[in-house]
Amino acid sequence: MADQLKVAPSAALMHCGFVLTGLGTALLGPILPLLTMRWHLLDAQSGLLLLAQFCGSFAGGVSVSRHLRRSLLVGLAAAAAGFGIFAVASGLAAACFGLFVGGFGLGRIIAATNILAGRRYTRHRGSALAFLNFSWSFGAMLSPLLAAWLIPHFALREMLLCFACLFMAVCVAALIEGAFAAEEVTVEETSSTGRLTMRLFIYFMALLLLYGGLETCLSGWLTTYALRYGEKTLAISEYTTLLLWMSLTAGRAGSSLVMLKIGEKTAQRWGLALTVAFTAGLATAHSAMMIATFAVLLGLSLAPFFPATFALLMAEGPSARQAGVVLAVSGLGAAALPWLMGVVSTRTGSLQVALGLPLAAAVVLLGMSLWNKKSRGLTN
Repeated sequence: MADQLKVAPSAALMHCGFVLTGLGTALLGPILPLLTMRWHLLDAQSGLLLLAQFCGSFAGGVSVSRHLRRSLLVGLAAAAAGFGIFAVASGLAAACFGLFVGGFGLGRIIAATNILAGRRYTRHRGSALAFLNFSWSFGAMLSPLLAAWLIPHFALREMLLCFACLFMAVCVAALIEGAFAAEEVTVEETSSTGRLTMRLFIYFMALLLLYGGLETCLSGWLTTYALRYGEKTLAISEYTTLLLWMSLTAGRAGSSLVMLKIGEKTAQRWGLALTVAFTAGLATAHSAMMIATFAVLLGLSLAPFFPATFALLMAEGPSARQAGVVLAVSGLGAAALPWLMGVVSTRTGSLQVALGLPLAAAVVLLGMSLWNKKSRGLTN
């Protein structure tokens, strides 16, 4: 199996796809205020855009098969089609449809790539996954940066169409690379896989569900939050979201080194403890400087959670389908909690009150991480 996994996709292609996937995942946050003004949306309606994208991401992740290269190709093609539809959408309904299709593609890419990497790198798995997800974070960091730079000079439709073309270009590159591969990349299930107990399966699904909601609540609403409470322009508010992604990216690189020393479980717990404190600080911030400061701190504290948690999952030997389902539910959380934030904000008239939702998610995650399961993957 190890030799087969080295055939395709290459590490370079996985990193390239992850940069685009990170950019696509974080795309809505920086442009959400623009779409809200253009289509005269309430916060609850704006939240539907996030709901559509991450419901699609859930569907893409949960349907990934053990034919991982094929799943990757389908994901790249769906992302290209979905963001192309979103680019030409003239209203909320068409935009939601395009985002669902694009999100489906993103979910497929994330699941297939992480499972391939988790199987390929068995030594220091958490560190290897953190390095791979550095590329995803780098793409997410580019999203608010490109939005702030390009929106004043180019039409949003043209930018989104170019983005869709980039996914298609990577898909073509993957097809060409696969044409020279010996055979389809398939993860064979052996006696060492598929042994994840139902209790652990539910545990990891709950972790990723809450984390997906927590991260997307912060990244998806931060531009809007900074615009309202930081009293700055849209461009400066987009740079606040950029600070979150820059610190998350730097934190992923740093956590790759840290987890070589202290292990995945310790990194996960300390990161969550700090996330609780910094989310509470963000919810009480009343100036642009404080909002920006907590954005940086949150990026650093969130960085180790996903690679550490997925490494702990892969140490338990799940099947490809089990790992795909666990990853997929993060998309479900990313769909539900940001949408619920919009509903709470509309009902209460305060986005600060709505930040209580990601704060509660962080507290629950910290409590779950303290669970002492006597298992190989959860004791380091």
